[in-house]
Amino acid sequence: MRKNMPTIPVGEYRERWEKVQELMDRKGLDLFLAYADDHAVFGPAYARWLANFPVHFEPICILMSRDKEPILLCGAESDGYAMLVGQIPDVRILEEFTHPDEDYLHTRIQNLQAVAADLVDIKSIKKIGIAGQSLLGAYAYLKFQQAFPNAQWVDIEHDMSLLRAKKSKAELEVIRYAYGIAQRGMQAAMDAIRAGAIEREVAAIVEYTMRMAGAEGTGIDTMIGSGDNSRHVISRTTFREIQEGDIVQVTIAPRYEGYHGAVARPIFVGEPKDEALHALEAAHRAQLACYRAIRPGIEGREVEAIGRKIMDEANLGKYFQYSGIHSIGIMEFEPPIFGPTQDDKLEEGMTISVDIPVFGAPWGGFRLEDGYLVTANGAERLNLTDYFVIK
Repeated sequence: MRKNMPTIPVGEYRERWEKVQELMDRKGLDLFLAYADDHAVFGPAYARWLANFPVHFEPICILMSRDKEPILLCGAESDGYAMLVGQIPDVRILEEFTHPDEDYLHTRIQNLQAVAADLVDIKSIKKIGIAGQSLLGAYAYLKFQQAFPNAQWVDIEHDMSLLRAKKSKAELEVIRYAYGIAQRGMQAAMDAIRAGAIEREVAAIVEYTMRMAGAEGTGIDTMIGSGDNSRHVISRTTFREIQEGDIVQVTIAPRYEGYHGAVARPIFVGEPKDEALHALEAAHRAQLACYRAIRPGIEGREVEAIGRKIMDEANLGKYFQYSGIHSIGIMEFEPPIFGPTQDDKLEEGMTISVDIPVFGAPWGGFRLEDGYLVTANGAERLNLTDYFVIK
């Protein structure tokens, strides 16, 4: 089985560097800097997409000019790890990422300006594109600005998200495999959930199943929320014992080769309450209606509005608490996000998640989430998981 597990070919990373350099030309950028760290959901994105480096413990950034290969900049303990597993051979230790109280007696450490001088004429730098800026700590950001006091820093996060939005053939194979892992994890949850089971034990079974299927981890913490723990958008598994009559909110998002699948379902333990069953039936209609509306060229918010309208008509609109469609890939929840205020269009080759939320209700809550590939003629479902599960 492991011989047939898909991966991203090495050559694809060079193609990504070239796409960034083309973006730099269009934007008139002299330098490009992408920040990454190990913060859940968003942190690792640029490290994986540009270098296949699963960043851990220390932050990194990737520095590029318009005509030279990128340099990966890291803390003083990550250089060997980055050279071993990453796809950027030029790895430097960045002074701005070292701890002021830590001594590294046998390590060559450079500041950002010194490294950039190997890529461009420092005096010529007028515009620097930055991605991952919202994650960058104040200390490092101030140091970066001090290195280039006369340069204009340009936030190109949205431009970079559009570069990533349409997936390559290799990416689609990896994402399909991630959704297969997610489906196995959801089946494990369905099998394990029962009256008397402990939330955290169910989560352990789910994560063990996904790990055994090839997951390297999860994009978000596995959510097994029962009773009151199901009510809110974010939940964490506890030692609560699942009770007869509970609704259990299950959200899983395995990470495989840096990419994600995400599936969410409510599981009823015993006969569901009328209000909860009504909500699930409405969410199911909304999910299927959005699925049927997906096509290239349509604004994503038009599709989302179809699902939102169905929930409004079912008197559940106030429980639809966030944007119901987003992209999925290197991040479990990544831009472009297709909520009511965004005008980005769906394009063939995008992978998106349709996530119909029902949270904050007196009886509990859940999300109904599926993944789709936008095709020339509509959409391909990436998971086939039952919607109505009563244990």
